[in-house]
Amino acid sequence: MTKVVGIRFKPVGKIYYFNPEDIVLAPGDGVIVETTRGVEYGTVVLTDKEIDEKEFNMPIKSILRKATDTDCATAEDNKKKAKEAFSICLEKIAANNLEMNLVDVEYTFDRSKVLFYFTADGRVDFRQLVKDLAAVFRTRIELRQIGVRDEAKLLGGFGICGRPLCCSQFLGDFEPVSIKMAKEQSLSLNPTKISGTCGRLMCCLKYEQDAYEELLDKTPNVGALVDTPMGRGTVISSQLLKGIVSVKMNSEDTLVNDFKVSDIVIIKNAQRSHQNKQTDDVDAKALAELEKD
Repeated sequence: MTKVVGIRFKPVGKIYYFNPEDIVLAPGDGVIVETTRGVEYGTVVLTDKEIDEKEFNMPIKSILRKATDTDCATAEDNKKKAKEAFSICLEKIAANNLEMNLVDVEYTFDRSKVLFYFTADGRVDFRQLVKDLAAVFRTRIELRQIGVRDEAKLLGGFGICGRPLCCSQFLGDFEPVSIKMAKEQSLSLNPTKISGTCGRLMCCLKYEQDAYEELLDKTPNVGALVDTPMGRGTVISSQLLKGIVSVKMNSEDTLVNDFKVSDIVIIKNAQRSHQNKQTDDVDAKALAELEKD
């Protein structure tokens, strides 16, 4: 096992692990490290963590040094320069009539490279733009096309819940979210109700999915034949979170009773079919679009 510290390069970015060697660090400390992009300034978010280095495809790099006051000043100056570069890039995009939306700009710590993040509906030929930017900044230029989820994470905003976007607050990585989750949680399949600001499925659908899957495994499906304290019957509906199923009693066609899941015994389960029947009424393409990255 190797002792490492977790470092972020953006406030809510992915955590990367580095070997602190003999440097004493605490959460919130600034550090200088070497990455595949060059020398970078990062912030310590985790300390005293041990990991198996065999789990990583690449060797764990060491921290170069703890950031000094001069390093911190350089990092702040880079942020100011990035804002200036943003304005210049917007002018160059307009001059080249490119259909792209500039989202963010950042300098590497050593200013050996300037990275421009943008979104676009398709492929963009930005070769001339790179030449124009290189002529202005006289350093390496890198343009990266990002997805709408990454755009929302960088820009921030508010969700339909009224709170700041989860991705811009605490989600280090995006987890896969699917229409299946919305179905299993009996949510409306109206794209406007289950999509976030980014136009993709809301990340929060993932939060309770494990609980729903556990409840679905314990709850008989609609159509299941079950024994109840009042006799045998067929399940016609269920309330997952309450742990209650409605059973139509076989002895009397019109009699329907509610029972706790713990009070019934499944004789023959039925194939699971989601209670939400709105799928056929919704544009399949619109739903498929929500699952894209």
